[in-house]
Amino acid sequence: MIRAQLEHIIRAAGAIADVDELVVIGSQAILGQFPGAPAELLVSNGADLYPRRYPELAATQMDAQRRTLVSASIQADFPGCAA
Repeated sequence: MIRAQLEHIIRAAGAIADVDELVVIGSQAILGQFPGAPAELLVSNGADLYPRRYPELAATQMDAQRRTLVSASIQADFPGCAA
């Protein structure tokens, strides 16, 4: 995944969850500080994130409908990527 794909995931998830701030965790969090990270660090095609103000809505607990909306939005623009 490249930085543009991560940014798209963040925008889509923020719009669907109706929040302005999201926390990115996991392997793709490195793209926040190092947008030009080496290819070895960019092999994941998904990102884990949750609303900063509502950590209880972490992706593992987000309802299936919202996860489906986020994934569909991302797949439309970046086939092969997932949130």
